[in-house]
Formats: sequence, C-alpha cells, structure tokens
Amino acid sequence: MDPDVERRLVAALREGDERAFGEVYEAWRAAVFTFTLRMVGRRAVAEELAQEVWLRLAARAMSLRDDSRLEAWLFTVARNLCVSYWRTRGVEGLFDTAPETIERLRSAGPLPDERAGSRELGERLERGLAHLATRYREALLLVGIHGLTPATAAGVCGISAEAMRKRLERARDLLARELGMPRPAVAASGGKR
Repeated sequence: MDPDVERRLVAALREGDERAFGEVYEAWRAAVFTFTLRMVGRRAVAEELAQEVWLRLAARAMSLRDDSRLEAWLFTVARNLCVSYWRTRGVEGLFDTAPETIERLRSAGPLPDERAGSRELGERLERGLAHLATRYREALLLVGIHGLTPATAAGVCGISAEAMRKRLERARDLLARELGMPRPAVAASGGKR
C-alpha cells in the first residue's frame, strides 16, 4: 500500500472513521484470513481468529501510532492469535482444511487455465507448508505468500532481521525436502546457503 494512503488511513482510524476501517478491512481481509487458515489449518478456527484481528483493530484503532504500518500491525496480531491458539492446545499441525480449499481462498489467483496446470504443485506446496513447524511456516507465509519484507516479517515475529534471514533459509530447505526437491546448491563462495 502506498505510504501516503496508509498514513491517511491510520490518521482516519485514530479519529474513529468507519469508512477508513472499511478500506483497511477490504484491503487486508483476504490476506489476514488466508494467513490464519494456513497457520492453524482449521477453517472455523481461522474464521474466529481473523474476526478477532478485526475486533482488536476496532478496539485499538484510536491508539495506533502515527507511524503505524497497518500490514505489520494486522499480521502481528494474527500471528500472535495463532501462536496463542496452538499454545493453549499444546499441539500443532492437526490440519483439517484441504489444500484445494486454501487454494480457492486466495484473494487473487491465476487464470483458470494457469490454475489447472499448477493445481497439483499448489496442493503439494500446501501439504508441505502444513508439515512445517509454525515458526518456519509463518516465515514463508509472511514473506513468500503475503509479500512482507523480511525485515517487516521479523518485526511481526518479534525476532531480529538476521534471525528471520536464517529462519527463511531453514524454512526453504525444509520445504524443499518436504516437496522432494534437491537442496539448494552450495553458494559460489564455498559456504552453504
């Protein structure tokens, strides 16, 4: 989102402008929901968690800082709710949402003929993501799927940029292994990627 538009929306949210809330909701509704769904793997739970994100924004909009980044704020809240969900259950990875369902929920997707050709890969990718530990899945989702910068994703996860870089590297290796793909080649400098 354009930084000027985002600053305008934050200012309007702080003033209680319902139209600004509607704009933010429309801009990030699908992304917040698909992130929570991919994190918890249960549609009903994801719907509740995503709804809680919006309730928290409504409750705290007037206390946003002038320089708040809405995308980072929303994903931080969504991530924390997902982590709390798993923590209170003492278990993670019990997904009951089919990869095809997640594929259909994407806010913007390829044309139908492109989708047909990539459906199998998409399903394999969703299954691979579902098998990753939460910290690796969230890193790939935030950066690879939702397009946050690694620095922003690091802030969402409450870790340093270097820790996120390492987490992303490890997550990519684990996902490649899950998908049965060869590990990345050794970098030209002789060190491992």
